[in-house]
Amino acid sequence: MAHCYYHALSSVRKWGGTVDDYLPLHQWFDESKAILADPRHRALRHHAEGIFMLEAIFGETLVNADGRVVPVRLIGEQHVREDLGSIPSFADWARLITPQAWMLRGNPLDGAEGVTIDMPVLGEAVASSTRPPAGGAVRTVI
Repeated sequence: MAHCYYHALSSVRKWGGTVDDYLPLHQWFDESKAILADPRHRALRHHAEGIFMLEAIFGETLVNADGRVVPVRLIGEQHVREDLGSIPSFADWARLITPQAWMLRGNPLDGAEGVTIDMPVLGEAVASSTRPPAGGAVRTVI
């Protein structure tokens, strides 16, 4: 579907109420269009975890204008199915991302050079310091 309004109309046909009952939920799914204005924006929320995030944000159910209690998860499933035909996992989207060199590069955080971490004996707490403990040796340097 091209616009959240049409998803909301579809929700009204399915569960009753008004467009305003459902529009904020459908808009949440498509807010990612603000950063990527093509169908790839869907990778951020159009998947199983996105549906559970919708439920965490908006609650397990909503009461529409007709007084009907509607599970939010079902509304999320409706949105994703209307856009994609099925509900993928995030892993389905991630498999399509080709790793680039910049994604694989690890660099220390600013100021992290020279910080030492003493590796504890089993059962001891980890100590962090910019210099080794008195009489001790540095075992790991980040």
